[in-house]
Amino acid sequence: MMKKVTKILILVVLVVFATESFAQKFGLKAGLNFANMLNKNDDITSSDEYKSKLGFQIGPIVEFDLTDMFSLETGVLFSTKGFKTEDAGTSIFGDWETVSRINLNYLDIPVNLRAGYDIGSIKVIGNIGPYIGIALSGKEKTETTIDGDTDIYETILEIGSDKGEDNIKRTDFGLNIGASAAYKEFEVGLNYGLGIANLSPSTDNGTKFKNRVFSITFAYKLSR
Repeated sequence: MMKKVTKILILVVLVVFATESFAQKFGLKAGLNFANMLNKNDDITSSDEYKSKLGFQIGPIVEFDLTDMFSLETGVLFSTKGFKTEDAGTSIFGDWETVSRINLNYLDIPVNLRAGYDIGSIKVIGNIGPYIGIALSGKEKTETTIDGDTDIYETILEIGSDKGEDNIKRTDFGLNIGASAAYKEFEVGLNYGLGIANLSPSTDNGTKFKNRVFSITFAYKLSR
């Protein structure tokens, strides 16, 4: 499976850069991710207490004009996702606080249909389209503070489809919905990535893990 995924990624990267000379615009996108996850077991939502984790995304993009109004944008983005939990209380050892973070690193390949409308020198754009994500690595980091002393524990997450060994599936896919504003070569936007794939290797008890990512993005594009 890993070899197939690697071949697909290499092919996509080659296609993106090979078609750069045919694209009307190409450039770089970067941004902040406010990542979270949906965690459900049958009808019980276990992620109600999850909090958003700050991350980032960055990578090359290309855009193809379809008409004066519509265009197609794709690229290869390195994107960090996951979530965090917080808990606190008092024990015989003193006040304690625990913060746990699930950090997931992905390569995302979005394909967004964009519709733009000029308002003076500003172009207002709406976009929608699917994405596929490939998990590269994952880690759980827990910081426990008791009476002012902090201990840090880190665990590497196993990626794959073996429900007895792995923590999260490698392949993710979902839907991007967003809006942006462009001025000359610069563009700023908002995007929501709705994960559709169930990332849990185990489907026992109806277990479901799905990515949820809100992003603030910045792009610089050059026209050919």
